[in-house]
Formats: sequence, structure tokens, C-alpha cells
Amino acid sequence: KRRRVVGGNGEVSGSSLPTAAGLLRHLRCREMSTSANRAMVREDASFRFKNMDIAANLDCFSYILGTKDLSPGCKCRSVIVEIVSCENLLFALTASGACVAYNCDTKAPLCTLNKGTDGLIRSLFYNRSNHSLITVSVYRADNYGTLHCRSIPLDYIRRGTPELGYPIFETESLKWPGFVEFDDVNAKVLTFSASDRRYKVWDISNYSVLYEITKPTVLEVKISPSIMLLIHKRAAGHVPLEIVSMEDGKLLKSIMHPLHRSKKVDFIEQFNEKLLVKQEGGNLQIVDIRTNDIIEVDRQDFPTPSAFIFLYENDLFLTFRDGMVSVWNFQGQCVTSFEDHKLWCPEINTNNIYITGKQNLILSYCKSMPYSGGSINVSDVFTGKCVAKLSVEDARGKSLLRDVGEEVTALFFNEERNEVYTGCPSGSIQVWAN
Repeated sequence: KRRRVVGGNGEVSGSSLPTAAGLLRHLRCREMSTSANRAMVREDASFRFKNMDIAANLDCFSYILGTKDLSPGCKCRSVIVEIVSCENLLFALTASGACVAYNCDTKAPLCTLNKGTDGLIRSLFYNRSNHSLITVSVYRADNYGTLHCRSIPLDYIRRGTPELGYPIFETESLKWPGFVEFDDVNAKVLTFSASDRRYKVWDISNYSVLYEITKPTVLEVKISPSIMLLIHKRAAGHVPLEIVSMEDGKLLKSIMHPLHRSKKVDFIEQFNEKLLVKQEGGNLQIVDIRTNDIIEVDRQDFPTPSAFIFLYENDLFLTFRDGMVSVWNFQGQCVTSFEDHKLWCPEINTNNIYITGKQNLILSYCKSMPYSGGSINVSDVFTGKCVAKLSVEDARGKSLLRDVGEEVTALFFNEERNEVYTGCPSGSIQVWAN
């Protein structure tokens, strides 16, 4: 799991959803089950979601409106944009910047996590290394242009005292184009400070600096398990790339990858020892950085996706384009196409997509027609089969959400509790259980 949050431009929109490219790296990805277990996994999935229905409906704004120490803007009823659940806690973030914490057992609200009366929370990250929740906020005092991070131990939230949390990364200037990226797989945090254009890698357990990257020609950094890809400023006919160790930043390999001079680069991505490179109107190139062998996939077979997700343990990746999801291997073959799994969100938004810890199931809000009833579809990553479906309408076609005609804007699956949480535009959360 990774989440990158980029410093803002000073503009605050209370109704916009997170965009595709910035967020699609942030899905819940862990280990992949073996092929011998797949039949059992499909049977287990069908059982886990059988007879699942809405057990509770939580109106976040009924609690937010009664909270004193919040910005007036936070109290404007708005869409749920992000849901996080860990241990026995549930967190709901609204587009207007308010975050409410709930007790999963009692479904009672515990507190809001906002700090100060002019702060708006923009993103959440569960830090399992030290059992805390990290909030990323912006403040009116600097025209909502700088990211401010706080670490709040979960015990403080349970006691209703989130103000006892503490600021982190205070030395960094996280204005645009500065950013903070949380990397759960490597247990690291990457920051880019806008003032001195300096990258820093931090230990996620105690927020101490491990090393810095100060090369002025580095334009982008991509993180994979144990290694990082540094993409330098494009030169004539090629782009300089460096592979460095995630632990200490030491150089492992330098690459000069050739490029067509007159075409822009659609993307350069790294997956373990493979590079994915595609230029505008060109073929996909899959480069083995150990041998320099290149596999090309015709542009007709692999049009540029909106975004993609790497399934690290099984050497596969997902692509998203025009609401459709496909699974590819690193020989350039499409190995799975999903049936009955057309995403409803016009822009890929990872907050209404969830991939299970074993990376064998994907949960998404799907809808075949604009005026038809939507559903939360559970599909097998290996076969593309839809193994379960949670309808947001009853047998009579009546919406099960808070208001008729509402859509699902955020989704999270708590695998330990076997509960699905969905959010909708009116600012309410539905708890699905069986």
C-alpha cells in the first residue's frame, strides 16, 4: 500500500473527488494466494459475502454539526471521499475536510480528528508500524497551500483525545510541487520539499530521517519493494534512470533508456526488476533491468491506461481504462478480463476500489447504465469471475442508501470483521454485514 499526497495550489473545493492518477497507487495490496488455493478462495468469497446487507447507516454530519471546534466549511454537508478501518475503529473523511472516528463495535462516534478551527483534512493513512493514524491537513492561515502531517496513536482516538497527537515532518516545505508519500510495504515515508527540491526517506515507525536525495536533475521517484527508481531530466534521445536501494539510497544500477525525440512520455513505471515505458502513440516496452531484454506490446493491444496497480507477489499488474479492468503479466499478455465489472466512477478513484490482503479479490462500485441500480461487485482477480454482488437496491428497485438516487463514493472492506463500509454524497456511511 502506498499513498502520495501532493501540496495544493491554495484552492479548496468542497465537492471534488480525488483524481485518478494521484491516488491509484494507494490500494490495499499484500500477499497473493497460490493457484492450488483458488477454488477454495472462490468458495470462501461467495460464503463471506452471502446474505450481506446494510446493518447500520451512520450520518456523519449529525455528529459534525454538533462539534464546536471545527471550521465552518467543515460543517457543509458533503460527499464521503475516503473510508479507513483498522482494529476496532472506523474513519470517515468528507470532501469538506472533516474526519469522524467511530467505534466499530457500537457504531457510536468517538471524536473528530481535525486540529484547530481552520484546518481541513485531505487524506488519511493507517500506520500499522506504530498503531497510529496519520492525517494530512491544509490550513486557511497559508491559503490551504501547504500539507501538515500529524500522527495520532489509536489509543488517543479511542479515548476521544486526538489533540494529543503530534506533528511530523515539520522541517519540510510541503507546498506544491512538494509531497508526502507513505509506503507500507517498505515501512518508509518519502517527502519532497518544494523550497530546496530535496527528497528525504524516513523510517515510518519513528519518523526519523534515513537519507536524502539532493540530485537536482531528479524529476520523479517511483517506489518498489526494496528499491527506488530515480527518473532524471530527459536528455537528447534518452532518459537517464537510476535504481537505488530503498534502505540506504545507494546506487545499484544506472540506465540510459532510449526515447523517440519528438514524442512525450506517457509513463515510466518500475515493478521489481522490470520497467514499463510507453511514449505517446508508441508500443509498451517491458524492460528487464538485469539483462536489458525488451518485450514490446503493440499499442493497439495496450492503449495507455488511466492508471494501473502492481500485484507484487504474483508478478501481475492491473490496468484501468474506460471503466474496465484487466490483468497483465510481464510477458505482455492480458491474462484476465473481468466480467460484469464496469466501474461507475468516470475517473478512476481508488477510494471506491478495494483489493484484499491476499490480492485475490477486487471490490468495486459498478453500474452498467446511468439510470440503473448500482452494485458492489466482488470479482476474482485470477479468473475475472464475479463471485458476489451487493446490490444498493432492494427487490422493488428502491435505493438502500440514505437518499434515493445516491451513488457509492467511497468503499472499504474490513477483512477481520467481514464488514463492508460505503460512503455516499449525502455524507453518510453504510455498514454492510451478514
